[in-house]
Amino acid sequence: MTTLENTPSRLGWLEAAGGHREIGLALGRQGRRAVHERLMATPLWQEVTAVRHVPLVRHLLAATTERFPWVAEELTGLAEGLGLPLEMVAAWNCRGDLLASVPDGCTTLVLPGKAPQIAHNEDGLPCLDGACFLAQLRPAGQPALLTFCYPGSLPGHTFSLNAAGLVVTINNLRLTGVTPELPRMVLSRALLAQRDLAAALALLEATPRGAGFHYTLAQAGHAELLSVEVGGGGFSCRRLSAPALHANHGLDLDLPQVITDSSWDRQCRGEALIAAGERDPLALLRDTGGPGLPIYRREPDDPDQENTLATALFYLTPEGVAWQVAVPGEAGIRRGVGLG
Repeated sequence: MTTLENTPSRLGWLEAAGGHREIGLALGRQGRRAVHERLMATPLWQEVTAVRHVPLVRHLLAATTERFPWVAEELTGLAEGLGLPLEMVAAWNCRGDLLASVPDGCTTLVLPGKAPQIAHNEDGLPCLDGACFLAQLRPAGQPALLTFCYPGSLPGHTFSLNAAGLVVTINNLRLTGVTPELPRMVLSRALLAQRDLAAALALLEATPRGAGFHYTLAQAGHAELLSVEVGGGGFSCRRLSAPALHANHGLDLDLPQVITDSSWDRQCRGEALIAAGERDPLALLRDTGGPGLPIYRREPDDPDQENTLATALFYLTPEGVAWQVAVPGEAGIRRGVGLG
């Protein structure tokens, strides 16, 4: 069972169980106000839901229904809970497939060792600061999961832990020239239903062509720490045995991509701190030094339109996974041990 400590926090909390449509419905209701009052007014929402994208959105929705019908059910429930048309919500959940550059940032740090640590800054739209939430979900017939959720989005494309001890963190890759066949956020949602690393890797390697994501994968009781890049029909997997950091551009995939100044600067600064011997994950992920744009992103004029919205730490032991999540500007922490 989960041991949970919730100190006062503006990071929301949701528990939901049952069929996938019911889980989607709960997620939609939780995020409805923020979507209607904050998200729908943004230029990004207007761009992603534009009429010109409708044919591709319909194609991607049909591909989701064919390959992962249970994710399509979750998406249907999400739209119902949000009080919005399914195609509009589907378009939002295909945003990284429709546009090469979207404001989904993030930085992941991996510290191997006897008790490996994975730390992650979740960077997203500043207008959603204070509107995101942690969800503990118990879908029928699948492992329970804990995941950081954006209002209006499927779970799974941020940082997550499932009851099989699988830890997943995700970074956006801005690949160009991709003709998507399956939404990347559908794939990342399906990943959380896997029960071990082998199944997770097999799913990622066999995926149809889609937009780019970087995955950090680990599992309690297993020594492997994996850095996986997927997108544009490409797949790469690197086993990490030394401290490593990953921002928002591919390090191993040889595919055309956009590398923003922020992503480049965060990668260089993180590697420099690691080379200098820094091993405190919070010190590294909250770093604002260096000659370029910072790792910890709280500036209103961030050139990628992203701010750090939460920082997560996962500690892997043979017995399970301890985790904690904090949001900027407050001392409160949500933390727990495992999922039951």
